[in-house]
Amino acid sequence: MNPSFFIHSRRRFIQGMTVGAAAFSTPGVFAEELTRTPGQTEGPFYPNKLPLDTDNDLLILNDSITPAVGQVAYLSGRVFSESGEPLRGATVEIWEADSNGVYIHTGSPRQGNIDKNFQGFGRFLTGSKGEYFFRTIKPKRYGGRAPHIHFAVKVKGKRMLTTQCYIKGDPQNLRDGPLNSIRDAKARESLIVDFVPLKQSKVGEVAVKFDIVIGKTPEDPSEDRGRKGPRRR
Repeated sequence: MNPSFFIHSRRRFIQGMTVGAAAFSTPGVFAEELTRTPGQTEGPFYPNKLPLDTDNDLLILNDSITPAVGQVAYLSGRVFSESGEPLRGATVEIWEADSNGVYIHTGSPRQGNIDKNFQGFGRFLTGSKGEYFFRTIKPKRYGGRAPHIHFAVKVKGKRMLTTQCYIKGDPQNLRDGPLNSIRDAKARESLIVDFVPLKQSKVGEVAVKFDIVIGKTPEDPSEDRGRKGPRRR
Protein backbone atom coordinates (compact mmCIF):
# COMPACT_ATOMS: atom_id res chain seq x y z
CA MET A 1 0.00 0.00 0.00
CA ASN A 2 1.51 3.32 -0.98
CA PRO A 3 1.71 6.25 1.50
CA SER A 4 -0.65 8.51 -0.48
CA PHE A 5 -3.39 5.87 -0.38
CA PHE A 6 -2.86 5.38 3.33
CA ILE A 7 -3.13 9.11 4.08
CA HIS A 8 -6.36 9.25 2.04
CA SER A 9 -7.71 6.20 3.86
CA ARG A 10 -6.86 7.66 7.28
CA ARG A 11 -8.62 10.90 6.31
CA ARG A 12 -11.70 8.92 5.31
CA PHE A 13 -11.60 7.16 8.70
CA ILE A 14 -11.66 10.51 10.52
CA GLN A 15 -14.47 11.74 8.30
CA GLY A 16 -16.36 8.52 8.95
CA MET A 17 -16.12 9.17 12.68
CA THR A 18 -18.03 12.41 12.17
CA VAL A 19 -20.73 10.71 10.11
CA GLY A 20 -20.94 7.89 12.64
CA ALA A 21 -21.35 10.32 15.52
CA ALA A 22 -24.33 11.89 13.76
CA ALA A 23 -25.92 8.48 13.27
CA PHE A 24 -25.48 7.71 16.96
CA SER A 25 -27.66 10.70 17.85
CA THR A 26 -30.73 9.13 16.22
CA PRO A 27 -33.43 8.74 18.92
CA GLY A 28 -34.95 5.35 19.64
CA VAL A 29 -31.96 3.34 18.45
CA PHE A 30 -32.27 1.03 21.46
CA ALA A 31 -35.97 0.76 22.19
CA GLU A 32 -35.72 -3.01 22.67
CA GLU A 33 -34.54 -4.73 25.83
CA LEU A 34 -30.75 -4.77 26.15
CA THR A 35 -28.72 -7.93 26.61
CA ARG A 36 -25.80 -7.48 28.97
CA THR A 37 -22.54 -8.21 27.17
CA PRO A 38 -21.09 -11.41 28.64
CA GLY A 39 -17.63 -11.31 30.13
CA GLN A 40 -14.78 -13.26 28.57
CA THR A 41 -11.29 -14.13 29.70
CA GLU A 42 -8.65 -11.43 29.32
CA GLY A 43 -6.25 -14.13 28.19
CA PRO A 44 -2.52 -14.15 28.86
CA PHE A 45 -1.58 -11.48 26.32
CA TYR A 46 -2.98 -8.17 27.54
CA PRO A 47 0.07 -5.99 26.77
CA ASN A 48 2.66 -6.21 29.54
CA LYS A 49 4.37 -3.16 28.06
CA LEU A 50 2.07 -0.68 26.39
CA PRO A 51 3.22 0.96 23.15
CA LEU A 52 3.96 4.69 23.24
CA ASP A 53 1.16 5.11 20.73
CA THR A 54 -2.18 3.98 22.18
CA ASP A 55 -4.61 5.91 19.98
CA ASN A 56 -7.58 4.43 18.10
CA ASP A 57 -5.77 3.80 14.79
CA LEU A 58 -3.92 0.51 15.18
CA LEU A 59 -2.70 0.43 11.59
CA ILE A 60 -0.02 3.05 12.13
CA LEU A 61 2.53 3.12 14.92
CA ASN A 62 3.74 6.54 16.05
CA ASP A 63 4.71 8.68 13.02
CA SER A 64 5.39 5.84 10.59
CA ILE A 65 3.90 6.02 7.11
CA THR A 66 4.02 2.24 6.67
CA PRO A 67 0.71 0.61 7.64
CA ALA A 68 0.32 -2.76 9.31
CA VAL A 69 -0.36 -5.82 7.19
CA GLY A 70 -3.96 -7.07 7.18
CA GLN A 71 -7.50 -6.43 6.00
CA VAL A 72 -8.53 -2.99 7.25
CA ALA A 73 -11.51 -3.04 9.62
CA TYR A 74 -13.41 0.04 10.83
CA LEU A 75 -14.71 -0.91 14.26
CA SER A 76 -17.35 1.18 16.00
CA GLY A 77 -20.16 0.89 18.51
CA ARG A 78 -21.66 2.33 21.66
CA VAL A 79 -21.32 1.58 25.35
CA PHE A 80 -24.52 1.39 27.40
CA SER A 81 -25.60 0.72 30.95
CA GLU A 82 -28.06 -2.13 31.51
CA SER A 83 -30.84 0.45 31.70
CA GLY A 84 -29.97 1.64 28.19
CA GLU A 85 -28.21 4.88 29.07
CA PRO A 86 -25.24 5.70 26.81
CA LEU A 87 -22.04 6.00 28.83
CA ARG A 88 -20.00 9.08 28.10
CA GLY A 89 -16.34 9.17 29.11
CA ALA A 90 -15.88 5.40 29.35
CA THR A 91 -12.50 4.11 28.21
CA VAL A 92 -12.70 1.34 25.63
CA GLU A 93 -9.52 -0.67 25.08
CA ILE A 94 -8.95 -3.25 22.36
CA TRP A 95 -6.04 -5.57 21.68
CA GLU A 96 -5.52 -8.35 19.19
CA ALA A 97 -2.89 -10.41 17.45
CA ASP A 98 -1.32 -9.14 14.24
CA SER A 99 -1.72 -10.83 10.85
CA ASN A 100 0.92 -13.38 11.89
CA GLY A 101 -0.90 -14.29 15.11
CA VAL A 102 1.52 -12.41 17.39
CA TYR A 103 0.45 -10.14 20.28
CA ILE A 104 2.45 -7.18 21.59
CA HIS A 105 3.32 -9.13 24.71
CA THR A 106 6.77 -10.46 25.48
CA GLY A 107 5.28 -13.89 26.22
CA SER A 108 3.41 -14.20 22.93
CA PRO A 109 4.88 -16.98 20.75
CA ARG A 110 6.79 -16.27 17.53
CA GLN A 111 7.99 -12.79 18.51
CA GLY A 112 10.40 -12.93 15.59
CA ASN A 113 7.42 -12.76 13.22
CA ILE A 114 5.74 -9.74 14.82
CA ASP A 115 4.45 -7.00 12.50
CA LYS A 116 6.40 -4.02 13.81
CA ASN A 117 3.98 -1.62 12.13
CA PHE A 118 0.92 -2.94 13.97
CA GLN A 119 0.06 -1.06 17.15
CA GLY A 120 -1.71 -4.09 18.61
CA PHE A 121 -3.54 -2.09 21.30
CA GLY A 122 -5.66 1.05 21.31
CA ARG A 123 -7.84 3.22 23.54
CA PHE A 124 -10.83 5.47 22.93
CA LEU A 125 -12.82 7.69 25.30
CA THR A 126 -16.51 7.42 24.46
CA GLY A 127 -18.43 10.49 23.31
CA SER A 128 -21.71 11.96 24.48
CA LYS A 129 -23.73 9.12 22.93
CA GLY A 130 -21.41 6.43 24.27
CA GLU A 131 -19.79 6.02 20.88
CA TYR A 132 -16.31 4.64 20.16
CA PHE A 133 -14.27 4.16 16.96
CA PHE A 134 -11.18 2.18 16.00
CA ARG A 135 -9.33 1.33 12.85
CA THR A 136 -7.62 -2.03 13.06
CA ILE A 137 -7.32 -5.28 11.10
CA LYS A 138 -9.88 -8.03 10.68
CA PRO A 139 -8.71 -10.76 13.06
CA LYS A 140 -7.42 -14.03 11.66
CA ARG A 141 -7.67 -17.46 13.21
CA TYR A 142 -4.59 -18.92 14.84
CA GLY A 143 -3.92 -21.84 17.14
CA GLY A 144 -7.14 -23.36 18.40
CA ARG A 145 -9.04 -20.09 18.68
CA ALA A 146 -11.63 -18.50 16.44
CA PRO A 147 -10.67 -15.03 15.16
CA HIS A 148 -11.45 -12.47 17.86
CA ILE A 149 -10.72 -9.00 19.22
CA HIS A 150 -10.30 -8.41 22.94
CA PHE A 151 -12.13 -5.56 24.69
CA ALA A 152 -11.96 -3.94 28.10
CA VAL A 153 -14.24 -1.15 29.31
CA LYS A 154 -13.27 1.11 32.19
CA VAL A 155 -15.41 3.70 33.95
CA LYS A 156 -13.69 6.19 36.26
CA GLY A 157 -10.57 4.05 36.15
CA LYS A 158 -12.32 0.83 37.18
CA ARG A 159 -12.50 -2.19 34.87
CA MET A 160 -16.20 -2.90 34.33
CA LEU A 161 -16.03 -5.54 31.62
CA THR A 162 -13.58 -7.75 29.78
CA THR A 163 -14.89 -9.48 26.67
CA GLN A 164 -14.17 -10.50 23.07
CA CYS A 165 -15.99 -10.15 19.76
CA TYR A 166 -16.05 -12.74 16.97
CA ILE A 167 -16.73 -12.84 13.21
CA LYS A 168 -20.21 -13.87 12.14
CA GLY A 169 -20.13 -16.93 9.90
CA ASP A 170 -16.63 -18.10 10.82
CA PRO A 171 -16.79 -21.91 11.18
CA GLN A 172 -14.23 -21.86 13.97
CA ASN A 173 -16.83 -20.21 16.23
CA LEU A 174 -18.53 -23.60 16.63
CA ARG A 175 -15.37 -25.05 18.18
CA ASP A 176 -14.11 -22.08 20.18
CA GLY A 177 -13.89 -22.91 23.88
CA PRO A 178 -14.30 -19.46 25.48
CA LEU A 179 -17.15 -18.53 23.13
CA ASN A 180 -19.08 -21.76 23.65
CA SER A 181 -18.61 -21.64 27.41
CA ILE A 182 -21.39 -19.01 27.35
CA ARG A 183 -24.50 -21.13 27.87
CA ASP A 184 -27.08 -18.45 27.18
CA ALA A 185 -27.57 -18.44 23.39
CA LYS A 186 -28.69 -14.80 23.19
CA ALA A 187 -25.71 -13.62 25.22
CA ARG A 188 -23.34 -15.74 23.13
CA GLU A 189 -24.75 -14.42 19.87
CA SER A 190 -24.27 -10.84 21.09
CA LEU A 191 -20.50 -11.35 20.76
CA ILE A 192 -20.70 -12.50 17.13
CA VAL A 193 -20.81 -9.58 14.72
CA ASP A 194 -20.86 -8.94 10.98
CA PHE A 195 -17.69 -7.71 9.26
CA VAL A 196 -19.39 -6.01 6.31
CA PRO A 197 -17.44 -5.19 3.12
CA LEU A 198 -17.33 -1.47 2.32
CA LYS A 199 -18.78 -1.08 -1.16
CA GLN A 200 -16.73 2.05 -1.90
CA SER A 201 -13.46 0.38 -0.89
CA LYS A 202 -11.12 -0.82 -3.63
CA VAL A 203 -8.88 -2.73 -1.23
CA GLY A 204 -11.39 -4.92 0.61
CA GLU A 205 -11.93 -2.86 3.76
CA VAL A 206 -14.72 -3.91 6.14
CA ALA A 207 -16.85 -2.22 8.79
CA VAL A 208 -18.09 -3.79 12.01
CA LYS A 209 -20.43 -2.54 14.73
CA PHE A 210 -20.19 -3.97 18.24
CA ASP A 211 -22.35 -2.44 20.97
CA ILE A 212 -21.43 -3.13 24.59
CA VAL A 213 -23.74 -3.24 27.61
CA ILE A 214 -22.06 -3.20 31.01
CA GLY A 215 -23.27 -3.79 34.55
CA LYS A 216 -22.74 -1.73 37.69
CA THR A 217 -20.15 -3.84 39.49
CA PRO A 218 -16.44 -3.44 38.69
CA GLU A 219 -14.48 -6.61 38.08
CA ASP A 220 -11.00 -7.51 39.25
CA PRO A 221 -8.89 -8.27 36.16
CA SER A 222 -6.10 -9.56 38.39
CA GLU A 223 -8.28 -12.60 39.07
CA ASP A 224 -8.26 -13.37 35.36
CA ARG A 225 -4.51 -12.89 35.03
CA GLY A 226 -3.88 -15.24 37.93
CA ARG A 227 -6.43 -17.88 36.90
CA LYS A 228 -4.95 -21.32 36.46
CA GLY A 229 -5.84 -23.69 33.67
CA PRO A 230 -5.55 -23.72 29.86
CA ARG A 231 -4.18 -20.54 28.36
CA ARG A 232 -6.88 -18.87 26.31
CA ARG A 233 -5.90 -16.12 23.91
